[in-house]
Amino acid sequence: MAEGREVQWVEIAPEQAGQRIDNFLMTRLKGAPRALIYRIVRKGEVRVNKKRVKVDYRLQAGDLVRVPPLRLAPREAVKEVSDNLRDLLIGSVIMEGPDWMVLNKPSGLAVHGGSGVKIGLIEALRQVRDDLTFLELVHRLDRDTSGCLLLAKSRDALVTLNESLKKHAMDKRYLALVSGRWPARKTYVGARLDRFDAGNGERRVRVDPNGKVSRTLFSVVETFEKATLVEAEPVTGRTHQIRVHAAHAGHALLGDDKYSTRESAHMTQQLKVDRLFLHARALTFPEPGNGRPVTVKAPLPEALEAVLQRARR
Repeated sequence: MAEGREVQWVEIAPEQAGQRIDNFLMTRLKGAPRALIYRIVRKGEVRVNKKRVKVDYRLQAGDLVRVPPLRLAPREAVKEVSDNLRDLLIGSVIMEGPDWMVLNKPSGLAVHGGSGVKIGLIEALRQVRDDLTFLELVHRLDRDTSGCLLLAKSRDALVTLNESLKKHAMDKRYLALVSGRWPARKTYVGARLDRFDAGNGERRVRVDPNGKVSRTLFSVVETFEKATLVEAEPVTGRTHQIRVHAAHAGHALLGDDKYSTRESAHMTQQLKVDRLFLHARALTFPEPGNGRPVTVKAPLPEALEAVLQRARR
């Protein structure tokens, strides 16, 4: 982990312009948790053109940033990327453009650090890809979901891709194995969703008539005796949307420890599913700069393929 031992003065290059000061410092001060970044900005230890700024200040080309020396207590430090994680992330890149990148995110890896997670995918990737001056998530995947995850390598690309998300110009397709036989006619779930605290600091989502508008399209891919492989296309992007909509339709995802039913728990055990069976298998987005559609596909992990083989038997 790099620690600054003396004050640094950094001039902002044109390609770094537009990003928030806190995100810039997260990249610059590798290993520093966001809470510490906020603290040094609030205290005025970070200066831009010799003036105090707020954490949401957006940098301009030519800005001169004072980066203070930082010594992290062991309990504060974000952990260093292990060799195994480094190799895993390098091997997970499916496709890369001049200002974007798509990873096949492994299941079990949170996209962000925090809430007891020492290091998330984005913090780890910034350490691994220290050739990049900018790297941000365009969207998120649940910790236990695998598959296509899009990242931006420039501020302009992030803004453009976020705009595509808002305008529903991005197509995301997921594979999910659900309990029971999903009826072929059931192609749409539009139940409103609301987030709540489950009491132990864990966030959950429930169907609530006063919740946010949420829409998911489902189609049957393969039917088994007591389970169905479905393709899910989230029209909106709510937390745990596919999982809660499937459970609401009476067909909870296998391997889901948050929204399982007695039936799905039984099938999870019978088919030896040891992780959430939800995989972002395809992503189509307009490429920043030229708008041409880019489609990226992530192969189904071996563990999930093995589950399907067992279901077919």
